[in-house]
Amino acid sequence: MSSEEAKVVVPRNFRLLEELERGEKGIGDGTVSYGMDDADDIYMQSWTGTILGPHNTAYEGKIFQLKLFCGKEYPESPPTVRFQTRINMACVNPETGVVEPSLFPMLANWRREYTMEDILIKLKKEMMTSHNRKLAQPPEGTEEARADPKGPAKCCVM
Repeated sequence: MSSEEAKVVVPRNFRLLEELERGEKGIGDGTVSYGMDDADDIYMQSWTGTILGPHNTAYEGKIFQLKLFCGKEYPESPPTVRFQTRINMACVNPETGVVEPSLFPMLANWRREYTMEDILIKLKKEMMTSHNRKLAQPPEGTEEARADPKGPAKCCVM
């Protein structure tokens, strides 16, 4: 049997269920986490992520919220990644919070075996690089979340 015949391609939903299970268990040192954004999303497309700002950087002491959207082509194609929390980082569009694939090699050179966990860990490492670690961050009090592209949040008035 050749090595090509030995490769098993895990279906999208099974892969996402594996990632969900791993995210719910907690990962690594606890400075990154992720999970489903909407438990009723049967296509498992909308996810949230959190990165705790690394020590000895301009990001220290801050909690960064992200949205990850896994389209129907995931994991063959990367998810779209967008910071909800305002951040100044070389690979992030300052207006939209979108992580620009052309500026973030992991997304530009996406491989099927990469996961959402890998993206969050790599973004945290990117915060620690020499060209990002000292970037001035938006002042406290300007941390309002970006509008969700799905539309305004639904709210109940009592």
